[in-house]
Amino acid sequence: MHSAAWPTYYRPCPARLVNVADLAAPFALTRQTIHEYVTLLKRVFLLDRLPSWHMNRMSRLVKRPKRRMGDTGVACSLLGIDAAGLARDRQLLGSMPETFVLQELRRQSSWRPEPIGFFHFRDRDDFEVDIVLERGRAALAGVEVKAAASVGEDDFRGLRKLRDAAGKRFVPGIVLYDGTATVRFGDNLYAVPVRRLWEKA
Repeated sequence: MHSAAWPTYYRPCPARLVNVADLAAPFALTRQTIHEYVTLLKRVFLLDRLPSWHMNRMSRLVKRPKRRMGDTGVACSLLGIDAAGLARDRQLLGSMPETFVLQELRRQSSWRPEPIGFFHFRDRDDFEVDIVLERGRAALAGVEVKAAASVGEDDFRGLRKLRDAAGKRFVPGIVLYDGTATVRFGDNLYAVPVRRLWEKA
């Protein structure tokens, strides 16, 4: 694939809603070739596809999948950005942790005996949740990722919408953030330090 064009496509957001066919023009390739490249990148785990979570009774949901680089290190390398540059680019700094958290959750879910499905949630009113985890028809959880040291009520707006949609299946809704305290924000809603993903409680 034309590596020089990739940063232009990727820079707006490492996790983005995209129609694969729309990539034909920036890469100067046919749609069929783009589909073949994307399939290959997924097979070697360089590109990740996160489908949308939806229910038949909800008509205002966005059903387009999110696509992102499968590795944050590779993404930064393609963008030619280091830690200092990432700290200066607030848009990338805000979205890179989302990719990292998804990678970590996928890795940890592989240890469980029952399969876990991964999705994103978004509706046409711009309520969204970065990551939705679903265990069959039994339980569903939502995870928002914030590259900030504090969390407020507005950070839970998408999780509340998901909780209302999922009903009794909804277990926790979590905002992972760069803080130190676990804080409750209502029924089944918590702000949790992102370091808890790899540290013991």
